[in-house]
Order: sequence, then structure tokens, then C-alpha cells
Amino acid sequence: MQSQRFKNKKILLSGGGTGIGKAIALAFAAEGASVRITGRNLQTLEEVAAQGEGRIIPISCDVSDIVHWKEIVNSEPDLDVLINNAAISQSIDIFEVDDAVWNRIMDINFKGCLHACREAARLMRARGGKIVNISSIHADICERGSTAYAIAKASMNHLTRCLAVELAPFGILVNAVAPGFVDTPMSSAGGVNELETDWFKTRFIKNGRIPLKRAAQPEEIAPAVLFFASDENTYITGQILTVDGGLTLTL
Repeated sequence: MQSQRFKNKKILLSGGGTGIGKAIALAFAAEGASVRITGRNLQTLEEVAAQGEGRIIPISCDVSDIVHWKEIVNSEPDLDVLINNAAISQSIDIFEVDDAVWNRIMDINFKGCLHACREAARLMRARGGKIVNISSIHADICERGSTAYAIAKASMNHLTRCLAVELAPFGILVNAVAPGFVDTPMSSAGGVNELETDWFKTRFIKNGRIPLKRAAQPEEIAPAVLFFASDENTYITGQILTVDGGLTLTL
């Protein structure tokens, strides 16, 4: 029988339509939570909601639209858990990236998280709550073309730490989960899934850069998020939990 750890809990999850976000939404719903998921593609969100046993509510939203995003956060005053998962990834040469692209990446990957955390904390400070940010191992490593994405995720990590201190007096615990390679739509660019390329298979699987010799499935990231959000977590805050199959151990 499925655990009901989150029965009657109210969850808000950004980027809930695909990949890691979808897996998180379904995991919370399976454990009894009421889950509001946001994303830019309403049809995709509705498809996820259809699998959620009536516990998932889809909301079309672009987290870079700060006014709209704040309205969504504040529309559920009994919010128990906020999950910031919305993100975009774009490989860009540092000499080619213009301010519009840079700002778009920062607005979605970091500023949306910042504003959501602040508004959620206003709601939670009277009775406590949990915030979990979905970061990335790219916050701590450097690769050509990923500077904007990496800086946004590094900013998210430090925001997580700072808010853990700021919000501790209100009983709000703030943590982050940092995945490595995960088999999601974000792994594909131009119709090519990088996890299926010879480059990935040789460098990370054959040569053992990922000790577990495979990428993760989204469902393998969700349990870490649910633990941070659960009542079992009473004393962990300000932590970045890496879920990467051991990849960063070999860098």
C-alpha cells in the first residue's frame, strides 16, 4: 500500500509538466498531497494531472512573469511545500550570448525561484513549511557553453543556504537537490538526446566517469525531494544534496 506521508498537504511545484517535475508531482500525489503544478504548456500539464488521481491541478504560467507567479503562490494561503523546478538550458558561446538570452535564463532559472521563495515564506512564517529547490551539478562545474545556466544554478544554491538562515526562526526549512545527468526532455537538443551519443557513452559510461554507469531516471530524483519536504525532515536545512550516480566524485 502506498504511503500517505503527504495526506492533506498543499504542494506548489514549478516546471511540473515533464521530466523531473512530472516525476515529483506524481510522487507527491501518490502519497496523498494536493499538488499545483505550473508550466508554459497547459496541455502537457493536463496530461500529468490526468495521471494524478485527481490530486494534481495544472496552472499555465511562465515563472519569469513575476507578477503572475506571485499571484499563483499567494492563491493558496495554506501552502506547506514549495518546489522550484522550472528551468531552461541553452548552450551558448560566451561571445555570442546577448543580454536578452542571458536575462531569460536568469529570470527563469533563478529569479523565479527567488520571488517564489520570498512569497511562499510570507505564507509559511506563521506555521513553518518546506522549500526545495532543484539545482544541478553544473552549479559547481564549468563547461563551455553553459556559463549562464551554471551561474543561475550556483545562485540558486547560495540562495538556498542564505534563506535557510533567514527563515530558520519561522520554522521554514530550505534545501536543494542537485541532479547530474537525468534522462529528461532537457537532455535533447536539435532532436538529439545527448545520453544516446557516442560522446556520452564513451566518456561517462565506458570510461566510468559515472560510477553507476548510467544516467538517472526522473523517478530516482523525486525521493530526495520528498524526503526534504516530509515531516521526517526536522533538522536538515541549507543543504545541497547531489544525486548524480557518483559523477562528481570522479571529476
